[in-house]
Amino acid sequence: MIQFQCDYNQTCHPAILDALRVIGMEQNVGYGCDLYCEQARSAIKSAINRPDADVHFLVGGTQANATVISSVLRPYQGVLSADSGHINVHETGAIEHSGHKVLALHATNGKITAQQIQQAVDAHSADEGPEHCVQPGMVYISFPTEVGTIYSLSELEAIQTVCHTNHLPLFIDGARLGYGLCSPQCDVALTDIARLADVFYIGGTKVGAMMGEAVVITAADLKPHFRYHIKQNGGMLAKGWLLGVQFLTLFTDNLYLRIAKNAIEQAMRLKQALISKGYTLYADSPTNQQFVILTNEQAQSLSSQFLFERWATVDATHVAVRFCTSWATTASDVDTLIAAL
Repeated sequence: MIQFQCDYNQTCHPAILDALRVIGMEQNVGYGCDLYCEQARSAIKSAINRPDADVHFLVGGTQANATVISSVLRPYQGVLSADSGHINVHETGAIEHSGHKVLALHATNGKITAQQIQQAVDAHSADEGPEHCVQPGMVYISFPTEVGTIYSLSELEAIQTVCHTNHLPLFIDGARLGYGLCSPQCDVALTDIARLADVFYIGGTKVGAMMGEAVVITAADLKPHFRYHIKQNGGMLAKGWLLGVQFLTLFTDNLYLRIAKNAIEQAMRLKQALISKGYTLYADSPTNQQFVILTNEQAQSLSSQFLFERWATVDATHVAVRFCTSWATTASDVDTLIAAL
Protein backbone atom coordinates (compact mmCIF):
# COMPACT_ATOMS: atom_id res chain seq x y z
CA MET A 1 0.00 0.00 0.00
CA ILE A 2 1.46 3.34 -1.08
CA GLN A 3 0.55 6.18 1.26
CA PHE A 4 -0.44 9.67 0.13
CA GLN A 5 -2.87 10.40 2.98
CA CYS A 6 -0.62 12.87 4.85
CA ASP A 7 2.89 14.32 5.02
CA TYR A 8 3.91 12.89 8.40
CA ASN A 9 3.73 9.16 7.77
CA GLN A 10 7.48 8.48 7.94
CA THR A 11 9.59 8.74 11.07
CA CYS A 12 12.12 11.42 10.16
CA HIS A 13 14.86 12.38 7.75
CA PRO A 14 17.91 10.04 8.04
CA ALA A 15 20.16 12.96 9.04
CA ILE A 16 17.97 13.58 12.08
CA LEU A 17 17.96 9.90 13.03
CA ASP A 18 21.76 9.87 12.74
CA ALA A 19 22.05 12.98 14.91
CA LEU A 20 19.81 11.48 17.59
CA ARG A 21 21.75 8.23 17.49
CA VAL A 22 25.04 10.06 18.04
CA ILE A 23 23.81 11.74 21.24
CA GLY A 24 21.93 8.67 22.47
CA MET A 25 24.02 8.18 25.62
CA GLU A 26 24.70 11.84 26.37
CA GLN A 27 23.39 13.57 29.46
CA ASN A 28 21.72 16.93 28.88
CA VAL A 29 19.97 19.64 30.88
CA GLY A 30 16.19 19.41 30.43
CA TYR A 31 13.29 21.61 29.41
CA GLY A 32 14.90 23.23 26.40
CA CYS A 33 17.79 24.76 28.34
CA ASP A 34 20.44 22.56 26.73
CA LEU A 35 23.23 23.39 24.29
CA TYR A 36 21.44 21.85 21.29
CA CYS A 37 18.35 23.99 21.77
CA GLU A 38 20.54 27.06 22.10
CA GLN A 39 22.39 26.19 18.89
CA ALA A 40 19.10 25.53 17.10
CA ARG A 41 17.73 28.88 18.28
CA SER A 42 20.81 30.61 16.94
CA ALA A 43 20.51 28.82 13.59
CA ILE A 44 16.85 29.80 13.23
CA LYS A 45 17.49 33.42 14.22
CA SER A 46 20.20 33.57 11.59
CA ALA A 47 17.94 32.04 8.93
CA ILE A 48 15.14 34.53 9.60
CA ASN A 49 17.51 37.47 10.14
CA ARG A 50 15.92 38.27 13.49
CA PRO A 51 18.53 38.07 16.25
CA ASP A 52 15.97 39.71 18.54
CA ALA A 53 13.44 36.86 18.20
CA ASP A 54 12.54 34.39 20.93
CA VAL A 55 12.45 30.75 19.78
CA HIS A 56 10.67 27.98 21.69
CA PHE A 57 10.33 24.30 20.79
CA LEU A 58 7.01 22.48 21.22
CA VAL A 59 6.01 18.99 20.18
CA GLY A 60 3.00 19.38 17.86
CA GLY A 61 0.89 21.81 15.86
CA THR A 62 -2.33 21.78 17.90
CA GLN A 63 -0.29 22.22 21.06
CA ALA A 64 1.58 25.14 19.49
CA ASN A 65 -1.62 26.79 18.25
CA ALA A 66 -3.42 26.46 21.56
CA THR A 67 -0.43 27.65 23.58
CA VAL A 68 0.29 30.68 21.41
CA ILE A 69 -3.33 31.80 21.09
CA SER A 70 -4.19 31.38 24.76
CA SER A 71 -1.04 33.30 25.72
CA VAL A 72 -1.96 36.28 23.52
CA LEU A 73 -5.69 36.72 24.13
CA ARG A 74 -7.39 38.41 27.06
CA PRO A 75 -10.25 36.36 28.60
CA TYR A 76 -12.93 38.22 26.61
CA GLN A 77 -11.18 38.01 23.25
CA GLY A 78 -11.34 35.62 20.31
CA VAL A 79 -9.14 34.86 17.32
CA LEU A 80 -10.07 35.73 13.73
CA SER A 81 -9.52 32.80 11.38
CA ALA A 82 -10.60 31.46 8.02
CA ASP A 83 -13.62 29.20 8.46
CA SER A 84 -11.51 26.46 6.88
CA GLY A 85 -8.60 27.18 9.23
CA HIS A 86 -7.04 24.31 11.13
CA ILE A 87 -7.94 25.77 14.53
CA ASN A 88 -11.58 25.96 13.43
CA VAL A 89 -12.08 22.54 11.85
CA HIS A 90 -9.33 20.07 12.80
CA GLU A 91 -8.34 20.68 16.41
CA THR A 92 -11.34 19.33 18.35
CA GLY A 93 -12.21 22.72 19.78
CA ALA A 94 -8.77 23.13 21.39
CA ILE A 95 -9.01 26.91 21.22
CA GLU A 96 -12.51 26.94 22.70
CA HIS A 97 -11.27 24.55 25.37
CA SER A 98 -8.76 27.23 26.39
CA GLY A 99 -11.66 29.61 26.98
CA HIS A 100 -11.51 31.54 23.72
CA LYS A 101 -13.73 31.63 20.65
CA VAL A 102 -12.62 31.16 17.04
CA LEU A 103 -14.21 34.01 15.07
CA ALA A 104 -14.53 32.40 11.66
CA LEU A 105 -14.42 34.42 8.44
CA HIS A 106 -15.53 33.04 5.08
CA ALA A 107 -12.47 31.83 3.21
CA THR A 108 -11.92 31.93 -0.54
CA ASN A 109 -9.53 29.17 -1.58
CA GLY A 110 -8.56 28.84 2.07
CA LYS A 111 -7.57 32.50 2.46
CA ILE A 112 -8.98 35.56 4.20
CA THR A 113 -8.27 39.19 3.28
CA ALA A 114 -7.21 42.37 5.00
CA GLN A 115 -10.60 43.83 4.11
CA GLN A 116 -12.42 41.00 5.91
CA ILE A 117 -10.33 41.55 9.02
CA GLN A 118 -11.09 45.26 9.02
CA GLN A 119 -14.79 44.60 8.49
CA ALA A 120 -14.84 42.22 11.46
CA VAL A 121 -13.18 44.83 13.67
CA ASP A 122 -15.55 47.55 12.44
CA ALA A 123 -18.60 45.35 12.99
CA HIS A 124 -17.58 44.73 16.59
CA SER A 125 -16.93 48.43 17.24
CA ALA A 126 -20.25 49.43 15.66
CA ASP A 127 -22.26 47.14 17.93
CA GLU A 128 -24.42 49.11 20.36
CA GLY A 129 -22.98 47.07 23.21
CA PRO A 130 -19.60 45.73 22.06
CA GLU A 131 -18.75 44.55 25.57
CA HIS A 132 -21.51 41.96 25.20
CA CYS A 133 -19.67 40.36 22.26
CA VAL A 134 -16.37 38.54 21.92
CA GLN A 135 -13.75 41.08 20.93
CA PRO A 136 -11.37 40.24 18.04
CA GLY A 137 -8.00 39.97 19.74
CA MET A 138 -5.65 38.49 17.15
CA VAL A 139 -5.52 37.08 13.62
CA TYR A 140 -4.61 33.51 12.69
CA ILE A 141 -3.68 32.40 9.19
CA SER A 142 -1.84 29.34 7.92
CA PHE A 143 0.88 29.21 5.29
CA PRO A 144 0.03 27.13 3.29
CA THR A 145 -3.70 27.02 3.94
CA GLU A 146 -5.79 23.93 4.56
CA VAL A 147 -6.36 23.55 0.80
CA GLY A 148 -2.72 24.04 -0.10
CA THR A 149 -2.97 27.63 -1.30
CA ILE A 150 -0.51 30.33 -0.29
CA TYR A 151 -0.73 34.02 0.45
CA SER A 152 1.25 36.34 -1.82
CA LEU A 153 3.67 38.82 -0.31
CA SER A 154 1.29 41.69 -1.10
CA GLU A 155 -1.60 39.87 0.59
CA LEU A 156 0.49 39.25 3.71
CA GLU A 157 1.66 42.85 3.80
CA ALA A 158 -1.93 44.09 3.54
CA ILE A 159 -3.00 41.77 6.37
CA GLN A 160 -0.05 42.87 8.49
CA THR A 161 -0.94 46.52 7.92
CA VAL A 162 -4.56 46.11 9.02
CA CYS A 163 -3.44 44.04 12.02
CA HIS A 164 -0.92 46.69 13.05
CA THR A 165 -3.47 49.48 12.61
CA ASN A 166 -5.97 47.69 14.85
CA HIS A 167 -3.41 46.40 17.38
CA LEU A 168 -4.14 42.76 16.47
CA PRO A 169 -1.16 40.40 16.74
CA LEU A 170 -0.70 38.35 13.55
CA PHE A 171 -0.04 34.64 14.10
CA ILE A 172 1.05 32.46 11.17
CA ASP A 173 0.64 28.69 11.48
CA GLY A 174 3.62 27.23 9.62
CA ALA A 175 2.98 23.53 10.08
CA ARG A 176 3.78 23.12 6.35
CA LEU A 177 5.84 26.31 6.06
CA GLY A 178 8.67 24.65 4.15
CA TYR A 179 6.31 23.40 1.47
CA GLY A 180 4.77 26.83 1.05
CA LEU A 181 8.14 28.55 0.75
CA CYS A 182 9.28 26.07 -1.92
CA SER A 183 6.17 26.45 -4.09
CA PRO A 184 6.88 27.77 -7.62
CA GLN A 185 4.15 30.36 -7.04
CA CYS A 186 5.61 31.66 -3.77
CA ASP A 187 7.08 35.17 -3.69
CA VAL A 188 7.49 35.09 0.10
CA ALA A 189 10.77 34.33 1.87
CA LEU A 190 11.27 33.03 5.40
CA THR A 191 12.63 36.47 6.31
CA ASP A 192 9.35 38.01 5.11
CA ILE A 193 7.37 35.72 7.43
CA ALA A 194 9.58 36.81 10.32
CA ARG A 195 9.21 40.47 9.36
CA LEU A 196 5.42 40.43 9.06
CA ALA A 197 4.26 38.02 11.78
CA ASP A 198 4.21 38.88 15.45
CA VAL A 199 4.49 35.17 16.16
CA PHE A 200 4.73 32.17 13.86
CA TYR A 201 6.00 28.64 13.94
CA ILE A 202 8.23 26.58 11.71
CA GLY A 203 6.71 23.15 11.31
CA GLY A 204 9.01 20.18 11.77
CA THR A 205 6.54 17.33 12.22
CA LYS A 206 5.39 17.51 8.58
CA VAL A 207 8.73 18.59 7.13
CA GLY A 208 11.29 15.97 8.08
CA ALA A 209 11.37 15.96 11.88
CA MET A 210 10.32 13.10 14.10
CA MET A 211 8.19 15.68 15.88
CA GLY A 212 8.39 19.31 16.82
CA GLU A 213 7.44 22.89 15.97
CA ALA A 214 9.65 25.93 16.49
CA VAL A 215 7.57 28.85 17.78
CA VAL A 216 9.17 32.18 16.87
CA ILE A 217 8.05 35.34 18.70
CA THR A 218 9.13 38.64 17.19
CA ALA A 219 6.77 41.06 18.98
CA ALA A 220 8.38 42.29 22.19
CA ASP A 221 5.12 42.44 24.17
CA LEU A 222 4.35 38.76 23.46
CA LYS A 223 7.68 37.43 24.70
CA PRO A 224 7.46 37.74 28.51
CA HIS A 225 6.45 34.64 30.47
CA PHE A 226 5.84 32.47 27.38
CA ARG A 227 7.60 29.52 29.01
CA TYR A 228 4.95 29.63 31.76
CA HIS A 229 2.30 29.19 29.07
CA ILE A 230 4.24 26.30 27.52
CA LYS A 231 4.40 24.53 30.88
CA GLN A 232 0.77 25.20 31.74
CA ASN A 233 -0.32 23.75 28.38
CA GLY A 234 1.72 20.58 28.83
CA GLY A 235 4.18 21.55 26.12
CA MET A 236 7.46 21.71 28.05
CA LEU A 237 9.22 18.53 27.02
CA ALA A 238 11.53 17.28 29.78
CA LYS A 239 13.94 15.89 27.18
CA GLY A 240 13.88 19.14 25.27
CA TRP A 241 17.22 18.47 23.60
CA LEU A 242 15.45 15.93 21.37
CA LEU A 243 13.69 18.88 19.71
CA GLY A 244 16.81 21.03 19.67
CA VAL A 245 18.87 18.40 17.88
CA GLN A 246 16.20 18.00 15.23
CA PHE A 247 15.86 21.70 14.44
CA LEU A 248 19.62 22.19 14.55
CA THR A 249 19.89 19.47 11.91
CA LEU A 250 17.08 20.93 9.79
CA PHE A 251 18.70 24.38 9.86
CA THR A 252 22.19 23.17 9.02
CA ASP A 253 23.18 23.49 5.35
CA ASN A 254 19.60 24.58 4.48
CA LEU A 255 18.30 21.01 4.92
CA TYR A 256 14.80 22.22 5.83
CA LEU A 257 14.11 23.83 2.47
CA ARG A 258 16.15 21.31 0.47
CA ILE A 259 13.99 18.41 1.59
CA ALA A 260 10.77 20.42 1.35
CA LYS A 261 11.52 21.05 -2.32
CA ASN A 262 11.18 17.32 -3.06
CA ALA A 263 7.56 17.33 -1.91
CA ILE A 264 6.75 20.21 -4.26
CA GLU A 265 8.51 18.65 -7.24
CA GLN A 266 6.58 15.40 -6.82
CA ALA A 267 3.28 17.22 -6.18
CA MET A 268 3.70 19.29 -9.35
CA ARG A 269 4.36 16.10 -11.36
CA LEU A 270 1.14 14.67 -9.97
CA LYS A 271 -0.80 17.87 -10.63
CA GLN A 272 0.29 18.04 -14.26
CA ALA A 273 -0.65 14.39 -14.73
CA LEU A 274 -4.11 14.99 -13.27
CA ILE A 275 -4.66 17.94 -15.60
CA SER A 276 -3.35 16.13 -18.68
CA LYS A 277 -5.57 13.13 -17.96
CA GLY A 278 -8.65 15.34 -17.80
CA TYR A 279 -9.41 15.21 -14.09
CA THR A 280 -11.10 18.18 -12.41
CA LEU A 281 -9.15 19.78 -9.59
CA TYR A 282 -11.15 20.48 -6.43
CA ALA A 283 -8.64 23.17 -5.41
CA ASP A 284 -5.82 24.70 -7.42
CA SER A 285 -2.98 24.06 -4.99
CA PRO A 286 0.62 25.06 -5.74
CA THR A 287 1.97 23.09 -2.78
CA ASN A 288 2.26 19.49 -1.62
CA GLN A 289 -1.47 18.90 -1.10
CA GLN A 290 -3.29 18.07 -4.33
CA PHE A 291 -7.10 17.89 -4.41
CA VAL A 292 -9.00 16.22 -7.22
CA ILE A 293 -12.59 15.15 -7.91
CA LEU A 294 -13.11 11.45 -8.55
CA THR A 295 -16.15 9.32 -9.15
CA ASN A 296 -16.99 7.08 -6.22
CA GLU A 297 -15.93 4.12 -8.37
CA GLN A 298 -12.56 5.67 -9.17
CA ALA A 299 -11.91 6.41 -5.52
CA GLN A 300 -12.84 2.89 -4.53
CA SER A 301 -10.59 1.40 -7.19
CA LEU A 302 -7.59 3.53 -6.19
CA SER A 303 -8.08 2.73 -2.50
CA SER A 304 -7.05 -0.87 -3.13
CA GLN A 305 -3.50 0.31 -3.88
CA PHE A 306 -3.16 3.74 -2.26
CA LEU A 307 -4.01 5.50 0.98
CA PHE A 308 -5.41 9.02 0.51
CA GLU A 309 -7.87 11.29 2.29
CA ARG A 310 -11.50 11.62 1.25
CA TRP A 311 -11.81 15.37 1.66
CA ALA A 312 -15.42 16.22 0.80
CA THR A 313 -18.53 14.80 -0.83
CA VAL A 314 -19.14 16.63 -4.11
CA ASP A 315 -22.43 14.99 -5.03
CA ALA A 316 -24.05 11.57 -4.95
CA THR A 317 -21.54 10.11 -7.41
CA HIS A 318 -18.37 12.18 -6.86
CA VAL A 319 -15.91 12.77 -4.03
CA ALA A 320 -13.03 15.19 -3.58
CA VAL A 321 -9.86 13.49 -2.38
CA ARG A 322 -6.47 14.72 -1.25
CA PHE A 323 -3.14 13.27 -2.30
CA CYS A 324 -0.34 14.55 -0.06
CA THR A 325 3.36 14.35 -0.93
CA SER A 326 6.16 14.87 1.57
CA TRP A 327 9.90 15.32 1.92
CA ALA A 328 10.20 11.54 1.57
CA THR A 329 7.87 10.88 -1.38
CA THR A 330 9.67 8.98 -4.12
CA ALA A 331 9.36 9.55 -7.86
CA SER A 332 8.55 5.87 -8.31
CA ASP A 333 5.56 6.08 -5.95
CA VAL A 334 4.23 9.07 -7.88
CA ASP A 335 4.83 7.20 -11.15
CA THR A 336 2.75 4.31 -9.82
CA LEU A 337 -0.07 6.65 -8.82
CA ILE A 338 0.00 8.41 -12.20
CA ALA A 339 -0.19 5.08 -13.99
CA ALA A 340 -3.14 4.01 -11.85
CA LEU A 341 -4.92 7.30 -12.58
